[in-house]
Amino acid sequence: MPPAFPERAAWGTASSLRAWQQQALEVYFGSDGTQPGPRDFLTVATPGAGKTTFALRLARELLDRRLVQALTIICPTEHLKRQWAESAARVGIKIDPEFQNGQGAVGREFHGIAVTYATVAARPALHRNRTEMKKTLVVFDEVHHAGDGLSWGDAAREAFEPATRRLSLSGTPFRTDINPIPFVQYEEGPDGIRRSRADYTYGYGPALADGVVRPVIFLAYSGEMRWRTRAGDELAATLGEPLTQDQMSQAWRAALDPKGDWMKHVLASADKRLTELRRAIPDAGGLVIATDHEAARAYARTLREVSGQGATIVLSDDPTASKKIKAFADTEDRWMVAVRMVSEGVDIPRLAVGVYATSTSTPLFFAQAIGRFVRARKRGETASVFLPSVPTLMGHAAEMETERDHVLDRPVREDGLDDDLLAEANRERNTPDVVGDELPFETVEASATFDRVLYDGGEFGMQALPGSAEEEEFLGIPGLLEPEQVTQLLRKRQAEQIKNERSRKTGDPRADRTAAEDLHALRKELNGLVGAWSHRTGQPHGVIHSELRRTCGGPVLAQATGEDIRKRIAKIRDWAARRRN
Repeated sequence: MPPAFPERAAWGTASSLRAWQQQALEVYFGSDGTQPGPRDFLTVATPGAGKTTFALRLARELLDRRLVQALTIICPTEHLKRQWAESAARVGIKIDPEFQNGQGAVGREFHGIAVTYATVAARPALHRNRTEMKKTLVVFDEVHHAGDGLSWGDAAREAFEPATRRLSLSGTPFRTDINPIPFVQYEEGPDGIRRSRADYTYGYGPALADGVVRPVIFLAYSGEMRWRTRAGDELAATLGEPLTQDQMSQAWRAALDPKGDWMKHVLASADKRLTELRRAIPDAGGLVIATDHEAARAYARTLREVSGQGATIVLSDDPTASKKIKAFADTEDRWMVAVRMVSEGVDIPRLAVGVYATSTSTPLFFAQAIGRFVRARKRGETASVFLPSVPTLMGHAAEMETERDHVLDRPVREDGLDDDLLAEANRERNTPDVVGDELPFETVEASATFDRVLYDGGEFGMQALPGSAEEEEFLGIPGLLEPEQVTQLLRKRQAEQIKNERSRKTGDPRADRTAAEDLHALRKELNGLVGAWSHRTGQPHGVIHSELRRTCGGPVLAQATGEDIRKRIAKIRDWAARRRN
């Protein structure tokens, strides 16, 4: 890939430009490099592609040509301010990341400052005055945050309208609200709807083909969940099967409960996967994205039990969070657990395994979270993300390569997306989320079943118990593979599983069906009968399932064999026949 693909350099300081970065500069300055460039420029590039390197190279060029005299970088978080300053220093640009509105003036030794969107919104007039004093390049990092609220957007527009140059960067799909993003151009289509227009776009698909980012393997886990409501009723549901929104929310919460077995099994499987990846990537690390502080600490305890090593815990109200993130990035420690705040911009290239253990399901947050694992250092590295078998997340995983513009002139959430909650998702969390009216919520049982693998829009594998040979086949995928090799290996292992299962069922009239198909049909039949019995008797589903297990034996439904389920089907039919008599 011309120019030569660089070994992973310090964040934002690759010595040689990647092909897309060079091409974007040519778009900006013209193919001959002699044009002065536009006042506004929007670059949309997938997480991990190197937006920081491009921005700093552009800034250096503008400073050297004396087209600008100062630089202002606007970031979503405090941590990112320091990352930008460190990266800029390596290319000879001095940025003050500690600037506060109360200072007023910037130190003479600095070329500029790095501040947050919130800081600008607090005193836009101050920043406008600074911008008017010198010819300034303003870099909007993850520019969609300027649309987080009308006040932020208005403040950004007021503060930086006088800027000589403005560079807007985004690495994830734009938000789905209809707040215009300052300094972004919108074009009206044939349908009369205005959509954002990027001056240069570099999506996940092209980046994967170029070897700039890693292929992501999603490992989905389902399972049987039971929980008790405030009224004392026990409810049950199986992740991965059709459920109402309320059932899905509560089953999902039960799965993420640290006291249940679902998270323990998934964390153990993720740690096994990390061990396999470290054979080829010795410093590979893992990140668990948790919902709240209590869960994060519990997950860290489980990881210590599983791996024998402690995990770095990063909490949103911890003043040392930035130092902990940087320290983890510079070590070879196995695991870090964070309360959702490590979802955007934080660069830890060695992260290769993720556990999506949060109830946040907005497409923007999901894309940002997955972006933590796609940053490649050399060709062939793969990333693995473990997640619950929830339809919303499965859809996001299958649409990794979708490029989405910011759309105005339409009803909010007409496409079912919900990025309005992104700020809520990233805010400080000290207590668990609250889902549903039945809470307080008590998890009775949460078991895990390996469901399937999602990769490149395809699905592979079939249901298997944690620790089984079938699951191990997928946890043991080598850590260094080209994207097409990943697809070939997944197809091969799925074919082997189907073949082995059919050979075990020789002589069975259902031998032309896979075990997953057979079990799915049986579970569906049993759940239908349980629903009918619940309607007839008024007993909660969970109570009925528990009585069937007590009477017929066997594990929870998600781990039950076909024979176990057939016994329960026969038993509930026997109950119905006796009641009729």
